[in-house]
Amino acid sequence: MEAPAAARNPAETELTVTSPEQMRDLGRRLAELLRAGDLVMLSGELGAGKTTLTRGLGEGLGVRGAVTSPTFVIARVHPSLRGGPPLVHVDAYRLGGGLDEMEDLDLDVSLPESVIVVEWGEGKVEELTEERLQVRIHRAVGDTTDEVRRVTVTGLGHRWASADLSGLAA
Repeated sequence: MEAPAAARNPAETELTVTSPEQMRDLGRRLAELLRAGDLVMLSGELGAGKTTLTRGLGEGLGVRGAVTSPTFVIARVHPSLRGGPPLVHVDAYRLGGGLDEMEDLDLDVSLPESVIVVEWGEGKVEELTEERLQVRIHRAVGDTTDEVRRVTVTGLGHRWASADLSGLAA
């Protein structure tokens, strides 16, 4: 990965990822910043690398079970093997409504003791907390290999106000 572009504020960084393994590595590094109560919202088109990033998060958090896309089950809980917070992985792609439609998942109950990662969560889970990480993954324009991604990580709320996300570009 190349060094991040100049951050617009201390809680935002941009990275270039050139392979699925680098996306997993980014997830592992991101996991080092996370703690129970954190919400991570992932956005990007189909095949952008959201689940690959989450797989790396799971590895970094040391959770049980293979992290795969929960598209058809909507959510999966991966307990920690190290005594840390469980990872709750949600795929909101098939959910059309906002937080009301997601209430059955009890994310508001799970949030204080878990790390919750929501794919396709924009417009659906923001009401859970003002404290969240927004990760946007974009395919690079003109990429002929279909591997290059621009990733923007933005910390929102007091929890992330003084976070230094530049270390994600190892």
